[in-house]
Amino acid sequence: MATSVTLSVLVGQAQVSLRKVNIIPEPVHIAQTMGEFMINRSTIIRVAGKELLPSAFYLSDYINHYLGYPLSVEKRERKAESILLINKNNGEVSGGYQLTITPQGIEVHGNDAAGVFYGVQTVIQLLPTRAGILPILPALTITDYPRFAYRGMHLDVVRHFFPVAFIKKYIDYLALHKMNYFHWHLTDDQAWRIEMKCRPELTLRGSLREGEIEGLYPGLYKPLPYGGYYTHEQVKEVIAYAKDRQVTIIPEIDIPGHCMAVLATYPEFSTTPDEPKKTALTWGIFNKYNNVLAPTPAVFDFLREVFSELSDLFPGQYIHVGGDECAKRWWQESELTQQFMKTHGLADEKALQSYFIDFVKQVINEKGKTLIGWDEILEGGVSKDCVVMNWRKPAYGKKAIKAGHRTIMTSSAWSYFNLKESRTQPEIGPRGPLPLEKVYAYEIVPDSLTTVQESFVWGAQGCLWTEYVPTTWKAEFALFPRLSALAENVWSPVNKKSWERFASKMEIQFERFELWGARYSESFFRTQDVVRQR
Repeated sequence: MATSVTLSVLVGQAQVSLRKVNIIPEPVHIAQTMGEFMINRSTIIRVAGKELLPSAFYLSDYINHYLGYPLSVEKRERKAESILLINKNNGEVSGGYQLTITPQGIEVHGNDAAGVFYGVQTVIQLLPTRAGILPILPALTITDYPRFAYRGMHLDVVRHFFPVAFIKKYIDYLALHKMNYFHWHLTDDQAWRIEMKCRPELTLRGSLREGEIEGLYPGLYKPLPYGGYYTHEQVKEVIAYAKDRQVTIIPEIDIPGHCMAVLATYPEFSTTPDEPKKTALTWGIFNKYNNVLAPTPAVFDFLREVFSELSDLFPGQYIHVGGDECAKRWWQESELTQQFMKTHGLADEKALQSYFIDFVKQVINEKGKTLIGWDEILEGGVSKDCVVMNWRKPAYGKKAIKAGHRTIMTSSAWSYFNLKESRTQPEIGPRGPLPLEKVYAYEIVPDSLTTVQESFVWGAQGCLWTEYVPTTWKAEFALFPRLSALAENVWSPVNKKSWERFASKMEIQFERFELWGARYSESFFRTQDVVRQR
């Protein structure tokens, strides 16, 4: 009888443990065992090397901030009753890790520092989603690594400006989902949002606009003096913050179109230099207003100075140059531009666009950087060392892949989180819907590719354009829960993806959003009858 009772208790413990494992993104392999480990105030986070201190302090800060347990950090490799972080530095898949929880403690072994950090994120997802609940973690072993090397999220701070505090919070949201690239869209027609010491006029004039539209485009114009930009010191602060969270920042300065903020500062850079310019007061000005740069010596000097400074400011490998929606009509109507094309043997305006892109590529290559551009940069041809970001139909990404370009898939119909999640949402926003299930089902690797061609799919990214996202509240509302679906899609192996299993994890994930104080859309629960898997 005693044996039967003991067995019953053990089975009950195993069932409790099983219910607690709701990890997003889904790990490669989970093996649960009997037992548990409870974190208490005397639990110490120990690291085997100083490069892991940021991960240790991240975990310590999280547990203290959200659960009220102030854990200390020590740089000593002692195992008992502790959380031990070890960098194996074994040359295997970057970001891979093994997490082991026993009644004696927790160990995270990472293939590299990034792997340790991602193991920490998994530990966080095993913690309670409310303060006051005892942090009792089930005994288990998890082996995990990312499917794609590039797992990104974009934020447009041009149409609407967000303070540094929110940029940091946004980066934390990415880190909590094991995302590793933050694409910072810093310039466009409506503003120039980053200080350039070589050209201070850009933020003096180009960061300001007189007003904006109210309602959906074309909307109604309303005067609303608006501005804001990031200083070098603020940018460096954000870079350091992201680095500690294994997030690389990719800055974007959009050229040679989407340049109305530049032309508002330097009207002489336009193909119509005698016409006054100002930062755009509305959205969607493609082919409606002349916002392209003219191919003049002064413009190329400007591009060299700006992209040189940008490359020096951002330590990451990649610089995004935009290259999208460049309206060719303004070049066609310019006699000086047509003469430039003739002199330089450029067959058409697509070739001129490529001329601009290639010029900037050489500037950033001299700084040891690599160029990324939206898929339009393929129109006139670019060198194979340029990375293509596919935002239009997946066919454009497939074309880039077959041409031998590393490609990031962010096709708007599946990856633009500014689209409404549901048609029933009352919030103002562009077409949709883009429900959670569609984000999850996005086929990142196009079909009919060879094995070699598939290797050029670097990863995927979500984008948050902010024409209709004026506040941090609405940014979070657009981001969650769809960021969670994207994260599982870019991290988890295909054979581990299951919409039913993912949907069952949403109840706990929404509790995490509430713990973080993050706003989120509830459309998913209004349309899905979710039964949690035990």
